[in-house]
Amino acid sequence: MASLFTGKLLMANREQDEVETERELGLALDNKVLLLYFASGQCPRCQSFSLLLKDFFLRLTDEFYVERASQLVLVYVSQDETEEQQREFLRRMPRRWLALPFGDSFKRELELRFAVGEVPAVVVLTPSGEVLVPNAVQEIRRLGPAAFGAWREAAELLDRNFRLAEDWEERGRRSITEPLRRLRYKLRKEPRKKKASKGEEEEEESP
Repeated sequence: MASLFTGKLLMANREQDEVETERELGLALDNKVLLLYFASGQCPRCQSFSLLLKDFFLRLTDEFYVERASQLVLVYVSQDETEEQQREFLRRMPRRWLALPFGDSFKRELELRFAVGEVPAVVVLTPSGEVLVPNAVQEIRRLGPAAFGAWREAAELLDRNFRLAEDWEERGRRSITEPLRRLRYKLRKEPRKKKASKGEEEEEESP
């Protein structure tokens, strides 16, 4: 999913930190179901739904509710009129939310790409960028955190690179250590092979 934002800038920690390098974007977005949240802090419909979405997100990612955060990331695409309005809105939302900088022209591209005509809107994407739900507002209202389970299952079907958290972590550990372990195994095995070959030669030579 980092590819969607390649060359772009995202804000983290309630707009205190910039997430712009390829590595940072990868850590923040890869192998996660992505929510693009189009909203405004001044919109009455957005205000009530934002509180619901905040609780939805926390129940899936906050250690107060779960031992392991779900593979979920949210990027706020602001429809606010001023930067101060956006900043004030994000202060009331979870710290893990990411956001496009205020006034970023990429906002319009996202609106057109995902056919966002009204707010609030929540576009749900697989890690590879395929649309799971064009607008999940009603689904989140109806199902709450249980909606994520269906998204994750769909992501597994649609995105062959998507891995569950346990598999992803094991894959990461294996990818780092596997070459060393293979080399160690090879070095240990080779002397044994030579010894065995020598023994076989002695047996062949003996009358």
